[in-house]
Amino acid sequence: MYKVLVTDHISEAGLKILMEEPEIDLEYQPEISWEELLEIIPEYHAIITRSRTPVNKELLEKAKNLKVIGRAGVGVDNVDLDEASRRGILVVNAPGANTVGAAELTIAHLYAVLRKLHLAHESMLQGEWNRKKFMGEELDGKTVGIIGLGNVGSQVAIRCKAANAEVIAYDPYIPKSKGERLGVEIVETLDELLKRSDVVTLHCPLTEETRNMIDKEQFKIMKNGVYFINCARGGIVNEDALYEAIQEGKIAGLGLDVYSVEPPDDRIRRLFEFPNISLSPHIGANTFESQDKVAIKIAKQVIAALKGEFVEAAVNAPFTITEGFEQIKAYLELAEKLGSFLTQYGGGHFKEIEIEVRGKIAEHLKPIVAYVLKGFLSPILDRDVNIINAPYLAKERGVIIKEATREEGLNFKEFIKITARENGKETVVGGTALYEKLPRIMLVDNYWIDVEPKGVILILKNQDVPGVIGKLGMILARHNINIAGFQLGRLEKGKLALGVLQLDDKLNDVIFEEILEVPEIIEAKEIIL
Repeated sequence: MYKVLVTDHISEAGLKILMEEPEIDLEYQPEISWEELLEIIPEYHAIITRSRTPVNKELLEKAKNLKVIGRAGVGVDNVDLDEASRRGILVVNAPGANTVGAAELTIAHLYAVLRKLHLAHESMLQGEWNRKKFMGEELDGKTVGIIGLGNVGSQVAIRCKAANAEVIAYDPYIPKSKGERLGVEIVETLDELLKRSDVVTLHCPLTEETRNMIDKEQFKIMKNGVYFINCARGGIVNEDALYEAIQEGKIAGLGLDVYSVEPPDDRIRRLFEFPNISLSPHIGANTFESQDKVAIKIAKQVIAALKGEFVEAAVNAPFTITEGFEQIKAYLELAEKLGSFLTQYGGGHFKEIEIEVRGKIAEHLKPIVAYVLKGFLSPILDRDVNIINAPYLAKERGVIIKEATREEGLNFKEFIKITARENGKETVVGGTALYEKLPRIMLVDNYWIDVEPKGVILILKNQDVPGVIGKLGMILARHNINIAGFQLGRLEKGKLALGVLQLDDKLNDVIFEEILEVPEIIEAKEIIL
């Protein structure tokens, strides 16, 4: 029998599932005090919380029997993940449960600004009857551009298609086959979407790649009189640039549910001066149905985790220690670093990834593949990725994963090689662990190198002629960037070379521009490991 404690209010639908499970002894105390919680937590195997209850080190030190922490929602800011992981406690949450709620809120904001419903409502409250003042536009026949065709974006697309709108989408991580199933055209570039769209709506995560993705240049590309909706994440849009676009008359209607600062500060509140703006206080998940789905999902996840079954939405994933684990720890670290390197070097927009493991470590193929995928996905997702959910997230994105094992290699007995393919192009990275303890990246495309996968790495392709390194060194020295290490690989004298520099500090845009101005340098990328 597993004892489960619920310390915050959740929907009756989730409680019912827990109560009907014969192996669960449920205690529902949504108003429990912190002092009482600390006193009784030692007897429980699982705790389900929302944001009210801090699952911190103090609590976890007393939770001697705790196996699972269930967060009824997406965010886990109130959970000490490191401490939970160190103690082998699984943390699960409920992503995706608010998909329909977020999609419907998007449509609500869109119709509000298209038909000026909020303004007409205020006018009526003031005793007016001014029909001419509220001439609107129809969604029928318009081109809706969806940035991010994930769960919510797909639901928005379905609803816009039902309104007879043309729907296009930009999402470099979604296969075109998904667009075909939805009747949505997947465009190649963000610029193309912005140029063609009458309505632009955001449904992508906030990552380093998407932060300020919509800035001054992007607003300039948009049509005059565009309708702009953001019910995704604050921070994807540069709100200063958004304000300028409003001032210039670029935008006909604006719908916002999220903000870079919540509650909005005075800088953001400048936007509220715009007349045709529909606002809400981050309520995408605030529906009775969404809360039911959250409760049901977290209840099922906690039950599955307690029973040792597969958990789809694990936030952390303590690796099961098997025989020989200590001997492959360095290779698991290498696998994750190679996956991250691959994404940052190759862009991450791959349709197929083949992971080949050579030598005696091949018997640990599955965990190595999981760590590669964890590293591959982490830079491009705003949710926690672990070795349990990484393979499923990759599959969800339409990435074909191929696994292979081989006998010991000629150059290295144990070796991990990743070949990523997209539209006939291959990107290859590979490495080994020296003395089974020191991870090293040894192969990039066809170039042999030897690089420690750590810190700031500048990788460049250049013409193999004298003076390139000198010019690069002068640029870095001028900006007080120290070179910690340098590797050079080439296939043939006088052709192309691959340079890999380990740096003490990150580069900025100014430095990058100077590097790319060196005539012999063809390509340069910064990788953070």
